[in-house]
Amino acid sequence: MQRARIKISGTNVEDVDRVCQEILGIAERVDVNKSGPIPLPTKDVKIPVRKSPDGGGTSTWDKWEIRIHKRLIDVDVDNRVMRQIMRIQAPEEVNIEIEMTA
Repeated sequence: MQRARIKISGTNVEDVDRVCQEILGIAERVDVNKSGPIPLPTKDVKIPVRKSPDGGGTSTWDKWEIRIHKRLIDVDVDNRVMRQIMRIQAPEEVNIEIEMTA
């Protein structure tokens, strides 16, 4: 049976978890095999930025940080499930990737 590996990533953990719960709800309603959500390591991106635009003065820095949360869900491929997953209303900052595996 073919499986769909769904990768969900985003900067807001509540939005990512909400999308995961929607996908799991769809899989339970249609009654297909599923596994997940598996939390993957959170990626921390830190960006130091110099406060002074011209380089003069004291050497002071602003440190900006963004965290990217990731989840992984495996679902058996069924025509009804895939159609409903494609219609999920996800926020703009949440990315969903679907990969078909054998």
